[in-house]
Amino acid sequence: MRRAVVTVLVVGAVGVVAMAGCSTAGVTEDPPPPPLDYVALGDSAASGPLIPPSTGTPGCLQSGSNYPHVLATLIDAETFTDVSCSGARSENIATEQQQTNSGPIPLQIDALSPETDLVTITIGGNDVDLVSQARGCVNFSPEPNGTSCADALTAGGVDVIGDATSEAASGWGQVFDAIADRAPNAQLLVVGYGTYVRPGGCYGTQPVWARDADYLQRSVDAMNDALAAQSEEHGARFVDVREVSVGHDACAAPDERFLEGVIPANPAAPLHPTAAGMAAFAQVVAGSLSL
Repeated sequence: MRRAVVTVLVVGAVGVVAMAGCSTAGVTEDPPPPPLDYVALGDSAASGPLIPPSTGTPGCLQSGSNYPHVLATLIDAETFTDVSCSGARSENIATEQQQTNSGPIPLQIDALSPETDLVTITIGGNDVDLVSQARGCVNFSPEPNGTSCADALTAGGVDVIGDATSEAASGWGQVFDAIADRAPNAQLLVVGYGTYVRPGGCYGTQPVWARDADYLQRSVDAMNDALAAQSEEHGARFVDVREVSVGHDACAAPDERFLEGVIPANPAAPLHPTAAGMAAFAQVVAGSLSL
């Protein structure tokens, strides 16, 4: 084990105020933190599709400004590997190769080793088809001229996204266990999904009816809660980015958005973080590391 505790940020040097007649002999500075090996896993909420600059594995739509890249700089990682990939599902982490437009890519877990100190992962949204379901909530005419996706997805007392979340949750725990087996000395942070839309939505800015906007955010919240529960059960730490994105959702002014809606106003994929959001999320993740 290279180290049991990860040092995140050196906030400032210890100041010694020399008073008259006092000697500074024997005062030493803390040693520098040991090297940090950081590996980022996950889906498009981690990879940052369409946020410039483009980098990484062809077909994965990674951004050099995604939260893993920003975090690696914040914590001064000596070694940093980002294998997050747009479209990734939980099975693509440890059991099934992901197929991209550029061909198959290795299992993300292959980037880990006993030398890995820190792992971050954002996963789950594709397991419940969150983005594709959200696209079905677009209505370019106000009520009642259209169809409510909330009504359609909860018809007959069945909650399509909620049931998918319940079904996928145990698989997330299995992924966390597989990561721990491959990188037994690493701190594992499970980074959740943000607050995409405020209560009641913002019809006119985003073409989603109020009740549908509320249903979608409830679904994201339920997924976050399930990820948090699995993290606790399987020895990982859940990093909740919902609070930091409140007021910076898809309803905010373009330059204030951390998350885009179905109609983006920034260089980012619809229903995904912006560069500003990635930077904010990286700060939250850095703050959650064990000092």
